Amino acid sequence: MNLCTAITLAIVANTALAQFNYSFPDCANGPLKSTVVCDTSKSPATRARALIQMFTDEELTQNTDNVSPGVPRLGVPSYQWWSEALHGVAGSPGVSFASSGEFSSATSFPQPIVLGAAFDLDLIKAVATVISTEARAFNNAGRAGLDFFTPNINPFKDPRWGRGQETPGEDAFHVSQYVFNLIEGLQGGIDPRPYFKVAADCKHFAAYDLDSWEGIDRFHFDAKVTLQDLSEYYLPPFQSCVRDAKVASVMCSYNSVNGIPSCANSYLLQNILRDFWGFDDDRWVVSDCDAINNIFSTHNFTSTFAEAVADALKAGTDVDCGTTYSTNLPAALNQSLITRDDLERALTRQYTSLMRLGYFDPPSSQPFRQLAWTDVNTPDAQALAHRAAIEGLVLLKNDGFLPISPKGKKLAIIGPYLNATTNMQGNYFGTAPFIVTPFQGAVDAGFQVQSSPGTTINGTSDAGFQAAITIAQAADVIVFAGGIDNTIERESRDRLTVAWTGNQLDLIQRLSALGKPVIVVQFGGGQLDDTVLLSNDAVRAIIWAGYPGQSGGTAIFDIITGIASPAGRLTTTQYPADFIDQVGMTDMSLRPSSVNPGRTYKWYSGTPVLEFGHGLHFTSFRFSWQKQPATQYNIQRLIRAARSDDTLDLATFDTFQVRIQNTGKRTSDYVALMFLSGNGGPTPRPNKSLVSFARAHDIKAGSSTSLDLKVTLGSVARADERGDLWLFSGSYRLILDTGDGVLTHNFVLTGTDTRIVQWPQDPSA
Repeated sequence: MNLCTAITLAIVANTALAQFNYSFPDCANGPLKSTVVCDTSKSPATRARALIQMFTDEELTQNTDNVSPGVPRLGVPSYQWWSEALHGVAGSPGVSFASSGEFSSATSFPQPIVLGAAFDLDLIKAVATVISTEARAFNNAGRAGLDFFTPNINPFKDPRWGRGQETPGEDAFHVSQYVFNLIEGLQGGIDPRPYFKVAADCKHFAAYDLDSWEGIDRFHFDAKVTLQDLSEYYLPPFQSCVRDAKVASVMCSYNSVNGIPSCANSYLLQNILRDFWGFDDDRWVVSDCDAINNIFSTHNFTSTFAEAVADALKAGTDVDCGTTYSTNLPAALNQSLITRDDLERALTRQYTSLMRLGYFDPPSSQPFRQLAWTDVNTPDAQALAHRAAIEGLVLLKNDGFLPISPKGKKLAIIGPYLNATTNMQGNYFGTAPFIVTPFQGAVDAGFQVQSSPGTTINGTSDAGFQAAITIAQAADVIVFAGGIDNTIERESRDRLTVAWTGNQLDLIQRLSALGKPVIVVQFGGGQLDDTVLLSNDAVRAIIWAGYPGQSGGTAIFDIITGIASPAGRLTTTQYPADFIDQVGMTDMSLRPSSVNPGRTYKWYSGTPVLEFGHGLHFTSFRFSWQKQPATQYNIQRLIRAARSDDTLDLATFDTFQVRIQNTGKRTSDYVALMFLSGNGGPTPRPNKSLVSFARAHDIKAGSSTSLDLKVTLGSVARADERGDLWLFSGSYRLILDTGDGVLTHNFVLTGTDTRIVQWPQDPSA
């Protein structure tokens, strides 16, 4: 079994992991005192270089793995680079939870797929700030490292991908905005000086969205991707993370890209990552776990392990999550496949990052040392987790039945998720301080509740149906809590279907025949084809809950009873079930063809069951332009107006002011999604593209608010076949909200077509 897979299975099972013995170097009394290494007046890079030059060749090679033994003779302790914090401090080799008492839990937020559905960037930054605070507290107690292998920012292109739940969704622009704010919260700012709060890691670089499907796994897969698709879809989130948010580290992926394993791919790791995006030498690249081993063992890219580690190290992979480096780098050095300079460069990057975390500072000046157990699971953190769950829930269907009062009502809650606990956390989770199940949420809301699972998620028998039907017959309202099996939708496994399982649909159908109103609460990171439920008149409402975290049960019934109003939006397309028969997961192309219906809302040529951005409310709104937009823009004037210090694709195209009036009877948030469609450019364009979004909070009945929706030149531009971004003249349309929109505006882009970004070409191609 692959190392990462084995550890991940342990994480998923929430198996206790042994505590790593974290300690800081002693700069007051240890061997390094009075050296440049401990001189905080020097730059982190200068201090790190001085340290690495003291290492012997053997010490260099042995400190290239995620478990670094350190250098005892220099007072450099061992260090575990692999900690996790995807949606809260999480069980992992570098994190340990106490069995009880202090540090026995950490705030468990909803999965990123739910956080993304909130379309609330302030929320994302706030969540990340809490996570980094709790992570530092854990580190101060010796229970976590300072480097966290999060976030997963591969766009969720195929609904079958088991790890799609770890991402914010399918749209590259949305993911880019999400990760920028997440990194700011995790690291304590954009490139904070002098100290990172924690070091984040953007993964998996690049074009990784297949784990194991139809006999093809991530360890063998070669993703064939055009430069146009790399530039326009697969890599923008990484550009935002690296170039704009200044993340501390990047993880290269298991798969190959166009024939070269990602962790040995100098085009990705040098030409794009470092040369094009400016990933400098105080930042480092880590392999996915055992991906270095796979260069030789599964991709057969080299003839020996020594060649594999040499290729990876020289391409720019600095840390091996695994042991392939430490085992084989000595041979590579002896065979002159690498030099000492190659090793020093990798180690200097690692230790420069540690310097920026305060690792080599005297105890009196180490940052964030005041954070302790009292800063974990605070009331504010718990309230934020609850708010995040509410904001991320999406109302898919409502015929006017919701919200309902619990007063005097008998409720039957049925389905395999009714008592879900850790299943509501998804994967890469830690021990939550509490988890409110859907059942408990119903009880706490004030309903008279009876419950029966009725069936398992993948059951083939109706043996439990009768018990569920019996309690449903005595109820006023039926809630069915079901959806996707989390043991199938996870790392190392992809789904083979996007349809509800037959037994769940059968039970819902039988419950529907009782003449009672049915509410379906749908769990799981990906979408299921809801066609049958949407057309079933007895199913009065459908709520997508995803993996809502520790306060999931409370949030669900806050929506059902109207304590809160829904405003979340789907971040993935809900495809018809036969989508899986139209294109294989291994097809990385985005645009429709004779063998591909197109990927995501941008290019899908079929009719979705529910589209990206779908989400209903308990109220109604009226929309208008606060300021009427221009009808014509000139390309050359736009470029001249850009500030000289702007990265051109981030320069402002225009800011569109939208006025939103709540014309209904309930206070509600509203998520404004602004799309752009147009006919400019020589290559087929997307159907439409998200170019800006914002969430307005607590718009009271009868009142109005306004939102400023900034659109950048990069959002208007499109990639050509070389990956270059161009502003193309032509006719365009702004569309507020989904479908045909609730507010539109036509404009013309005039002038000469102009390239605003020149994408690096692969020198080996």
